[in-house]
Amino acid sequence: MFHFENWMLDEHGLKDRMKKHPSALETFDEIIVKAKGDKIVVFFDYDGTLSNIVPNPDEAFMSKKVARVVGEVARCFPTAIISGRSRDKVYEFVKLDDIYYAGSHGLDIAAPFQCIKVGDSNSDNKCVDKNGDEVVLFQPAQKYLPSVYNILDALKEETRNIKGVVLENNKFCVTVHFRHVSNKDFSMLEELVTSVVDNFKEFRLSNGKKVFEIRPDIEWDKGHALEYLLETLRYGSSNDVFPIYIGDDGTDEDAFKAIKNRGKGYSIVVSSTEKDTMAFYSLRNPCDVKKFLSCLVSWKKGSN
Repeated sequence: MFHFENWMLDEHGLKDRMKKHPSALETFDEIIVKAKGDKIVVFFDYDGTLSNIVPNPDEAFMSKKVARVVGEVARCFPTAIISGRSRDKVYEFVKLDDIYYAGSHGLDIAAPFQCIKVGDSNSDNKCVDKNGDEVVLFQPAQKYLPSVYNILDALKEETRNIKGVVLENNKFCVTVHFRHVSNKDFSMLEELVTSVVDNFKEFRLSNGKKVFEIRPDIEWDKGHALEYLLETLRYGSSNDVFPIYIGDDGTDEDAFKAIKNRGKGYSIVVSSTEKDTMAFYSLRNPCDVKKFLSCLVSWKKGSN
C-alpha cells in the first residue's frame, strides 16, 4: 500500500542528500570548471568503488566495462588505487600496469622512483617491477609483519568453530569477513576477535562493511598514502595539482580529509544512502563510478 508520509520522508531524504553531497555525475561540469588548468590525479579505493561488494571476497572482480574505462583513465591521468587488500591481490584483480598500487590501507605502496621521497627513509626500497621500471616500495609497517602472522594464527585457532568466518591475509593487516556468520554467532566472534587484538598492543581494530580490520596502530593511513604518492609524482608542493579521490569505506575518510586539508581537489563517496562523510560529492555505486570516469575521459580527450 502506498503511504504518502513515507514518500514525503524519502523525497526529503533524497533532497537532503543532494544538498549535502551532490551527485558527481549531475555536477560534473562544475567539478571540471574548478579543475581546469590543473593537473588531475585520480585515486580510487577498490572494493565497493570499482567492484561490487560480493559474498566471496576472492571474486571481487571489476566488470569488463569498468576495467576498460579505468584503463582509459590511467592513460589520461596519473592514477592510483589505495585499498585495504594486499597490494599484490589488488593488482591481480585489476591487472593494469600503468596504475600505481597501494595495499594494506596504504601501508604497502609501489610508487614511481623519484629522487624526492617522504616519510621514513628506512621504509623505502628501490626495486624493479615486472616491466623493468624502477619503483619505490614504501612499507612503513615492515617490523609488524611477524605479528600479523601471529594474529592470523591466533584467529584461526579461536574462530575455528564459528561457521562462515573468512580470514584474509592482506600482508600488513588482517581482515575478518563475517558476511556469512549467523546472527547468533556474531557476538561470540566479535568477543574473540577483540580478545585476540587485545593481546597485540601495537595493533588496532576497526569495522568495515561486514568485516573487522586489524592493522598496526601507527600514524599512517590512506590520507598519508595519497600525500606520499603525490610527492613521488612530484606534485606534493605544486599549486596546480587537482587530486580526485573516490571511495566508499570508512578508511577512505582519511583520504577525503587529506584532500580537504590541501584546499584543492575533490573527494567523492560511493554510497546508495546518505552517510556522515567528509566527501564533497557522491556516487551511488560502481556503475555510477564508471559513468563518472567515462565523462572524465571524454572531457580530457575533448580538451586535447
